[in-house]
Amino acid sequence: MAKVNIKRERMSIDMLPQEHRQIKVCAALHGETIRDYVLECIRERLQHESKKESLVFSDHVDQDTVLKELWDNEKDAVYDKL
Repeated sequence: MAKVNIKRERMSIDMLPQEHRQIKVCAALHGETIRDYVLECIRERLQHESKKESLVFSDHVDQDTVLKELWDNEKDAVYDKL
């Protein structure tokens, strides 16, 4: 099966060692990698939030002028270089 080239973004977060261990244990109990476990948790939370708040997320920030203004700013530009 050929892999599909999908652009992905990388995220890095700092956490307490006990939080990392807890995530690692929970992932193992579900037979998942930490990556898959965390992504599933994030996706569930985003789905819940979008239903709760009737939020609409744009896949293309550049097409939404308000989001584009919030997204493209000098203060957060440093994260684009990581």
